[in-house]
Amino acid sequence: MSVTTPTPTGKVTTTIILINRIDQILADRGFIPPNEIRSVTLEDVLADTGATRLCLPADVISQLGLPLQGEVDVKIAIGVQKVRTFRELSLTVEGREGTFNCIELPAGQDPLLGLIPLEDLGLEPDLQNQRLRVLPRDGKETYLTVL
Repeated sequence: MSVTTPTPTGKVTTTIILINRIDQILADRGFIPPNEIRSVTLEDVLADTGATRLCLPADVISQLGLPLQGEVDVKIAIGVQKVRTFRELSLTVEGREGTFNCIELPAGQDPLLGLIPLEDLGLEPDLQNQRLRVLPRDGKETYLTVL
């Protein structure tokens, strides 16, 4: 289970586990041994609701061997910029796991855990307590809705 780390500025950071989903499937089917599954654990990743997606530095994407999905325009502080997106990424945060794509950041930049994966995994930044709140999956209080 990952540990959410408080920061002195009221921001929420956490530990994330990233796994190449294709490697995971190949290992599950016996085509590669489990020790060949490419994975990375990143600590102190900012939970940033100002970002929509999971944003990873190019060196991390390369280490994971993720396949290119395409290019998209994104809004940044100085305007609009074209960036590459990658797919088939298994993301685990606070014990919750999902499959996502990600946006490429320049190598060496800090990763960002954006709004879409946070919402999909049922996680909510709690700025007052500087941690991620794990929302309930079951019962009347479930975060999942179909309306």
